[in-house]
Amino acid sequence: MAREETRPITDLGTLKALTHPLRLRLYRLLYIAGTATASQLADQVDEAVSLVSYHLRKLAEHGLIEEAERQSGDGRERWWRPSSQGVTVRDKDFRDAPERAAAHLAATRLFHDQRAEMYRRYLDERATWSAEWNAAAPDSESLVRLTAGELDDLRAELMALLRRYEDRSRSAEAAGDTAGRENVALHVYGFPFRV
Repeated sequence: MAREETRPITDLGTLKALTHPLRLRLYRLLYIAGTATASQLADQVDEAVSLVSYHLRKLAEHGLIEEAERQSGDGRERWWRPSSQGVTVRDKDFRDAPERAAAHLAATRLFHDQRAEMYRRYLDERATWSAEWNAAAPDSESLVRLTAGELDDLRAELMALLRRYEDRSRSAEAAGDTAGRENVALHVYGFPFRV
């Protein structure tokens, strides 16, 4: 089955399914791995295989992941993969009712909490990375005065740039160019604030 480019999440049930803390971690790990079994993922999250299997089935019920082609001869193992190249969750799709808006806010907070935890882990492990990786890892803050339209333009430009790097990386990996490649998280936040 061909995977969607990016799947927009607009329904409350799917949003709630994804925003269980363990499910979100499993989805992210599966996205990074490409394919994996419940056993492999359970080792990474330090949870029971039965619990991980349950949460994978919940993600599959909402179409966020799907069964993948078997990677080994063990017929008992069920392989999973993301059903798309990622998901998008936008505020505008959940503003129509208080329950939906509250669910979106809770989801956004969980996404940011897990992202912050990823970055804290990198900081704790920074000494184990080479000087080259540490020099290449950006850590910056910019405070600018923009209109909402300008911020939206900036968002679109940054996303287009990121997509070009994603496409380049996928092409290189498909051609066997994996030397020196690591998983990289890039978190971009842009938001208005008042002092």
